[in-house]
Amino acid sequence: MRSNQVRLNCGITMPVIGLGTYSFQNDRKTTQEAVHMALKMGYRHFDTAKIYGSEPALGSALTEAILDGKVEREDIFVTSKLWGSDHHDPVSGLKQTLKNMGMEHLDMYLVHWPVKLKPRACNPIPNEDEFEDLDLETTWAGMEKCLDLGLCRCIGVSNFSSRKIEQLLDFASVPPAVNQVEMHPMWRQTKLRGACGDHNIHVSAYSPLGGPGNSWGSTLVVDSPIIKSIALQRKATPAQVALRWGLSKGSSVIVKSFNPERMKENIGAVDLKLDDGDLMEIDRLEERKIMRGESLVNETTSPYRTLEDLWDDEI
Repeated sequence: MRSNQVRLNCGITMPVIGLGTYSFQNDRKTTQEAVHMALKMGYRHFDTAKIYGSEPALGSALTEAILDGKVEREDIFVTSKLWGSDHHDPVSGLKQTLKNMGMEHLDMYLVHWPVKLKPRACNPIPNEDEFEDLDLETTWAGMEKCLDLGLCRCIGVSNFSSRKIEQLLDFASVPPAVNQVEMHPMWRQTKLRGACGDHNIHVSAYSPLGGPGNSWGSTLVVDSPIIKSIALQRKATPAQVALRWGLSKGSSVIVKSFNPERMKENIGAVDLKLDDGDLMEIDRLEERKIMRGESLVNETTSPYRTLEDLWDDEI
C-alpha cells in the first residue's frame, strides 16, 4: 500500500488527500476545470454530495478524463453523501447520485448528517418544519442494501458524534468505514478519534484548515503564530503544516480550493515532515470550535438548536 493511502475496514484503500467540490458559487465549468487540474497534480480522491450541487460537474470531468485515457476508473476514489431528504430510501438516493454523475458505482457513500428531512427538502439550511424523526436503523439498513447491490464499494457516516457511532454499532451488520467530520488543529476531535479508533473506523477531516475564505470559517488556523513559526522552520506554508498535522493523526483530509497554487500547496503536505516537537506544539493550541459543519447547524439560528444532540460530545 502506498504511503499516500489508507486501508479502510471494508478492505479497500483510500487516498489520504481528497479534493472537496463544495462551493457557494457552484459553477459547473469552474468545477470541471478544477477537477482536470487536480488530476494533473496527482489528486485521486474527489468528494461531493447531493446537496453540494457538484455531482454532475465532477462526474462529467472524471468521465472525460477516463475516456481520454488520462486516468483509469480504478485509480479514482469518489465519495458522495446521502442527504437528509433521502433517508427514507438510500438506494434511490444513491441511484440518483449515480445518474447525476454518469457513473456505475461510488467508492464511498456517506450518511451526510444523522438528521432526517422531509422528502424533497433541498436547502442546505433546512426550514424548521422540514425535520422528521430519525430512524437510524432503517437508514443504515438502506445503506447496507446499497452495498449489497454493488452501487458503492464502502459505506460510512459524516458528522456523527461518539454517542451516535455507538448507537449505530448496536445494530449495524456492516460497520461504517469512515466518519467524516470537521477537524483541524483548533478542533482536534481527540475523544471522537479515540472512539472511532476503538472500532477501526477511519476519521476523515473536512475543513482541515478551519474554512478560511468561507463565511462560516476562520483564518485562526493558518494565522496561528505557532503554525506560522513551524512553517518557517520547515520551509513550508501554514496550510501545509496544518494538513500534515491532520495526516499525522492517521486521518485523511478533504481540502477545498480551486485556486491552482493552493491546490498544489495542499497536495504537497503529503511530503512534509514534522517532528514530535512540532506536533506537540500544535497539540497545545487552544481549541476553538470554529464552525459546526457546512452551515447545517448555526447556533444563531433557532431551528437548529433542536440539533444540539448532534454535539452531545466531541464531534
